[in-house]
Amino acid sequence: MARILTLTLNPALDLTLRLERLEPGQVNRSLAQVSHAAGKGLNVAQVLADLGHRLSVAGFLGADNPEAFEALFARRGFVDGFVRVPGETRSNIKLAERDGRITDINGPGPHVSERAQVELLDRLDQLAPGHDVAVLAGSLPGGVDPAWFGELLRRLKRHGLKVALDSSGEALRAGLLVTPWLVKPNTDELAEICGRPLEAGDALAAEAAHLQALGIDQVVISQGARGVSWFGPDLALQALPPKVTVVSTVGAGDTLLAGMVHGLLSSWSATHTLRHATAIAAQAVTQVGFGLGDAVQLQQLESAVQVQALAEQQEVPR
Repeated sequence: MARILTLTLNPALDLTLRLERLEPGQVNRSLAQVSHAAGKGLNVAQVLADLGHRLSVAGFLGADNPEAFEALFARRGFVDGFVRVPGETRSNIKLAERDGRITDINGPGPHVSERAQVELLDRLDQLAPGHDVAVLAGSLPGGVDPAWFGELLRRLKRHGLKVALDSSGEALRAGLLVTPWLVKPNTDELAEICGRPLEAGDALAAEAAHLQALGIDQVVISQGARGVSWFGPDLALQALPPKVTVVSTVGAGDTLLAGMVHGLLSSWSATHTLRHATAIAAQAVTQVGFGLGDAVQLQQLESAVQVQALAEQQEVPR
């Protein structure tokens, strides 16, 4: 299997509280609670580890509360490339109601100094060689601007790594300019970047074609319960997930990204890659936490995923 590096610049301690129903302004009693060392890149790393890959993880961690993350790295066998910075890694609270609605309360995270940013780049120069893919996922912490983020992607590409990107806002905008190998925005994140609605299928295909014309090979657009659209070289596919009982949507997009990277690195057929990635993302919303669940359930979900060809992509100069 491959050696994969994931970067989580703004990780979080996630506390998920399960509620019957959230009553704003009232005393709410949770049915259960679960805490995780998390962050989008780390969520991706856990799924990729379950799929058999060797993982290195990097980013910024608060020096005052690293214990849960260090325990995760030790338990999973991850190579730890995180730079410790003053302060605490942020805490995020997820309120998961029985009907599947999630309310997120995300903390701000520590401020990352220019010195720490230089240290991470230097560390990656030592760590990155020998890896096949770098996955950059999540938001930027305080003190880190999009221009530095773009330089981070360029440096990873210079080391010969395929770069997969899942971010939003200005970080996504800066990352697209570096033309990563794969991008996985959701519809809203991509619409914000291009400045127009993307609900119609032709608008989505046109924007994907524009990104591919820039040199991005794989454009994967997640659409929640409406499925996944994948635009690759000479292909345009959509996957429709089976209906499941939603427990928490946290980590579903990260699981989808891990599945796409795994299928592409394994040289699976396009249909197999998209069906499997969609199935493990569907399984992810039936549980709290990250990683692959019951193998029998996963096989049933995969057989129920519908994959179909989208309308022919608009031709653009390449």
